[in-house]
Amino acid sequence: MGNSPPTAARGFASSVAITRRKMCRLLAAAPATLCFPGRSPAAEKGKQPFALQYILASSMYGKMKLAEILPEVRKTGAERIDLWPLGHADQREQMQSMGHEKFAELLDRHNVALGMTTRYDLGPLKLQDEMRVLKKFGGRLIVTGSVGPKNLTGAPCKAAVRQFVERMKPHIAVAEETGVTIGIENHANALIHTPDSLRYLGELSPSPRLGVALAPYHLPQDETLLARLIEDLGPKLAHFYAWQYGQGCMQKLPKPQELEQMPGRGRLDFRPLLAALKKIDYSHWTEIFMHPVPRGIPILETAEAVTAEINRARSYLDRL
Repeated sequence: MGNSPPTAARGFASSVAITRRKMCRLLAAAPATLCFPGRSPAAEKGKQPFALQYILASSMYGKMKLAEILPEVRKTGAERIDLWPLGHADQREQMQSMGHEKFAELLDRHNVALGMTTRYDLGPLKLQDEMRVLKKFGGRLIVTGSVGPKNLTGAPCKAAVRQFVERMKPHIAVAEETGVTIGIENHANALIHTPDSLRYLGELSPSPRLGVALAPYHLPQDETLLARLIEDLGPKLAHFYAWQYGQGCMQKLPKPQELEQMPGRGRLDFRPLLAALKKIDYSHWTEIFMHPVPRGIPILETAEAVTAEINRARSYLDRL
């Protein structure tokens, strides 16, 4: 997948044509604060009571077309979309194929904004071009994984996380320049995958532009442990997946069992996790999430069914 904009996008992003003012006009129906990618959702909600700020993962719809997914975004209580690439979906490739100008028009038509992209395919050391693309659209988060030795504990783990953070410093500089945050997910079988490794990342990160994208699925399904971890991460928690282990996502299961990854279906009680998010005044996005088996298919057969399942999970979270 190429990261340089196609011809139409280059015209769209010419030196003065892509001013913030023009992008605001293109995305006029979206919240005005999207024109300032460094601004957090906390600024948008002011002094409102604590509430989760939702974003929609395109991968929940498999490889459906963006024209079919974007009308669903606001139906799920979100205003922004997270684009996933091949492996789990292909909407990031769809965006590149249609060109940035046409993509901006499509967003505008459905009163939706690009909030973030998920780029495990690039890894943490090849995100600089993607950050600049996100800046163009007012996006402000990229989620990816970590690199380094796996399955370490104690002092060796902390030393390896420190080395990882050092390697990230040139990319943090671009993140600060573009107003984009890099969220490192605690993916299984990686350097950063345990509660302690996540705490080390939070402690050692030199900038709010390098934070944690917390996936409870990949951690012990212990509400007390997860809530404490959220509190420990505090301002370094950059993204929260409303996602539990359920019965896993590595082998094909009957659909009701596969859906146990969703909030309100499996055994995990999200109440302590939400209480911890409230305690730290969490103001970034929450992504209701699961993986289907095999990857690349929608979690349910139709866009309407996917949206209804996300809304069922959202109702569960909002009741808590």
